[in-house]
Amino acid sequence: MKRNITFSIKQSEINKKWRLIDAKDKILGRLAGELALILRGKDKPTFSPHMDCGDYVVVINAGSVRLSGKKHKLKMYFRHSGYPGGDKLFTFEEMMKRDPRKVIVQAVAGMLPKGRLGRAIIRNMKVFVDDKHTYANKLK
Repeated sequence: MKRNITFSIKQSEINKKWRLIDAKDKILGRLAGELALILRGKDKPTFSPHMDCGDYVVVINAGSVRLSGKKHKLKMYFRHSGYPGGDKLFTFEEMMKRDPRKVIVQAVAGMLPKGRLGRAIIRNMKVFVDDKHTYANKLK
């Protein structure tokens, strides 16, 4: 008699690879969706929702990511210091001038699980403004 057994990968069996993604002229939301899928490990047959089984991702050219339509002027980012009246609003253009890496990290983090697992997964992504990065030896 054959029994159906649910496969569950062990932490020691997880094989993580390094992937290079070029963000040049890509639309932010579509790029973030692709990155979240890779980071989470949903593109692998061994996906397990409660484990960090995704790959490491190096994103280059974060400074040239774009939005469609008029969103580059209309999209707003919100930050609060925790003090009364400590809220600040930034447009997409202002965020790109300040730190383009934060735009990608924030978009991807919004697509990952909230809590301890999501914070662990987002650490597997390294974002660089231009095409120079320090992970060339791992991307073989």
